Amino acid sequence: MPCPYTDLLNGSRGGAAAHPINLRELEEMNHVRVGMIGYKFMGKAHSHAYRDLPMFFPQTAVPVMKAICGRDLHAVKQAADQFGWESYETDWRSLIDRDDIDLVDINAPSNVHKDIAIAAARAGKHLFCEKPLSVTLEEARAMLAEANRAGVKHMIGFNYRFAPAVQLAKKLVSEGRLGRIYHFRAWFLQDWIVDPQFPLVWRLQKEVAGSGTHGDLGAHLIDLARYLVGELAEVIGMSETFITERPLPDSMEGLSARGSKDAPKGKVDVDDATLFLARFADGALGSFEATRMAPGHRCTNAFEINGSLGSVKFDFERMNELQVYFTDDADDVQGFRRVLATDPAHAYMGAWWPPGHTIGFEHTFIHEVVELLDAIREDRQPVPNFEDGVRCQEVLEAVERSIADRRWFRIEEV
Repeated sequence: MPCPYTDLLNGSRGGAAAHPINLRELEEMNHVRVGMIGYKFMGKAHSHAYRDLPMFFPQTAVPVMKAICGRDLHAVKQAADQFGWESYETDWRSLIDRDDIDLVDINAPSNVHKDIAIAAARAGKHLFCEKPLSVTLEEARAMLAEANRAGVKHMIGFNYRFAPAVQLAKKLVSEGRLGRIYHFRAWFLQDWIVDPQFPLVWRLQKEVAGSGTHGDLGAHLIDLARYLVGELAEVIGMSETFITERPLPDSMEGLSARGSKDAPKGKVDVDDATLFLARFADGALGSFEATRMAPGHRCTNAFEINGSLGSVKFDFERMNELQVYFTDDADDVQGFRRVLATDPAHAYMGAWWPPGHTIGFEHTFIHEVVELLDAIREDRQPVPNFEDGVRCQEVLEAVERSIADRRWFRIEEV
């Protein structure tokens, strides 16, 4: 890929006359100054991506970690020191008002996404927001409209798209090597809240999270379905909250929390598990399961696609592998084969290690940020963006309304 700064490096700028390189101008053109709101699970993942990206993807614009923001002064200062941010803020409005910020990264809880994103867009900042885009479809649509009105770049954090094995599955589907797609089945299984004494963290409160497993885990499945197969047309679902009260927490960190068994209890008003069936616009059938009540499953984010010419299977707990089957293989070697997606032929892997040397969860965020920074530099919208966030939220809401109405629900009805 040609370097967009070749003219400057050669001592000219679109004209015949050469002149000395302005190193400060070159540096500013190739830098994106980041302000991040949130500093826990996703904050650490995003910070790691910004720090490691320049080492492995030097052709991409350089993220400059200007400021991190959180309400707890002591904790956010500690995070700034630990993660490598230049400064910190305790009010997200102050961060947005700064003139040394180009991109606002939002990984705070879902209930504040809308206000932060709209304020940042109006301030002319590019946007990177974790999923789900917001707690309601109405808010998600407002965020998309405001970002488009402001003319800023916007990206949503569906990081699982960026695993090289998932990229390979997309390639096989797009090239028609699996033939006509008949089935997409997906499941995201976790077990971190199986204990009834696990505290009532914010992810279990509708006012903050919007929904439980459905919006947290199911959103990833829906995005993968749309990315790999296409738009969903109609859905029918069911959900359950198995543990309706939990002790109030003393502290929370990522997916862990501490609390006393004798602590007062609060109500769990989100789903512990949601399952739904779907029909895709092109006629393929889908099944989706998201639960946090599956003992032994730490992060089983998996899918299988069946087509007329073959199938693929993926499980994020073995994220470097794609199981592939083709119907035209010779009869004596029929069966799924394990493809280790670590060769330079696989997306992003040319930047990493020799073939066979695997990568991990954190690398999906680096690949995500590569797409975001390339899009900013190339003056295009990154993918996935807020439009994808809205499409996902439409499916999430259609499933919820299907459950309430106990019927099939068309996506166009939401």
